[in-house]
Amino acid sequence: HFIMTLEEVFGPNRTDHRMQAVSRALEELLVAAQRRHCLTVGVYESAKLMNVDPDSVLVCVLAADAEDECDVALQIHFTLLSAFCTDNHTHIVRVSGLRRLGQLLGEGEGGRDLHCILVTSPAVHPLQCPALQHVGSFCEQSRDQNQWVPFVQLQDRAEPGQTGPDR
Repeated sequence: HFIMTLEEVFGPNRTDHRMQAVSRALEELLVAAQRRHCLTVGVYESAKLMNVDPDSVLVCVLAADAEDECDVALQIHFTLLSAFCTDNHTHIVRVSGLRRLGQLLGEGEGGRDLHCILVTSPAVHPLQCPALQHVGSFCEQSRDQNQWVPFVQLQDRAEPGQTGPDR
């Protein structure tokens, strides 16, 4: 059984452009969901919500940077959360860029645990936005390519008034 990467399917330039578009859509989705109070942040908080109300969860974002890859406990949590999402037909995205997540969500250094973020939707006024559709399509296309937990790199962006290489 042969598995192709997205780059092999779409070519390197289309993949770069596509990944940037997905990264922007994911950022827009997280900001929109936070404004509507539709985010659950933290590994334990996410696990509790998924156990009580899995149908409210639209997207599960599992975030880890290179230094987190050796954190065995975190990787076990990710495995369990991924299995739960798969069982409940919830979109899952792995991301790197915890610093960028902190910027997006207004978290300072040492703020909340950003390793797991759930985008939820209230039953009364469902969360609907083009960014949600874009991220959902990306997850579905990735699954079609046998990539069950797609990866997105979030890029640090300069804050207004900031310049220089360490933005």
